[in-house]
Amino acid sequence: MKKIIDDIDVYYTVKNTVRNAIKVKSSDFIASVCPVSNIEQANNELTKIKAEFYDANHNCFAYKIGVRGDLYRYSDDGEPSGSAGKPIYFSIGKYNYTDILVVVTRFFGGTKLGVGGLVRAYSEAAESALELCIREPIYLTETFEIRCEYTDVSTIKRLIADLSIESTETYSEKVAFKAKILKSASDTFIDYIFSSTNGRITPVKI
Repeated sequence: MKKIIDDIDVYYTVKNTVRNAIKVKSSDFIASVCPVSNIEQANNELTKIKAEFYDANHNCFAYKIGVRGDLYRYSDDGEPSGSAGKPIYFSIGKYNYTDILVVVTRFFGGTKLGVGGLVRAYSEAAESALELCIREPIYLTETFEIRCEYTDVSTIKRLIADLSIESTETYSEKVAFKAKILKSASDTFIDYIFSSTNGRITPVKI
């Protein structure tokens, strides 16, 4: 049996904080990307960036949080409606990231860009930083404990290796394995161990 990682078992975030700047018709656009795990952290990072660039004309942003990015917010911060926050949000979606905050700071250079120009500029700035991020997969797993006799160790090791993301083992009177299994494969894993040991061993979710 082979591990198959389905889209429902994994989501992606950024591993590192990144900053990149571009210039569009004399205006400076500075994109800051931060990994965040909750709304409070996103707001704290946003506050820090706004304080750092207190003299900027705009600090537009978007964040997505949660396994499926169900928690999100975006802001134009004084730019024309729909010209900044939403394009940043769509740029995040283009890279399929969640648990992420992107702030694009603008220092106005004297030339108006129009709504279409702003959409392009904010998108370009956000994506210029997102391209530099280290992509980090987060696997959705469940942890199981399997206890067995020493005579079953080699069999259990092989079965666990077939489906686990990672595992540990502890030796005492019996051998105790702990295995992280992709959520979508949990039922399969239980059945696999049970049937392969003729019903003698059943994994227990912990």
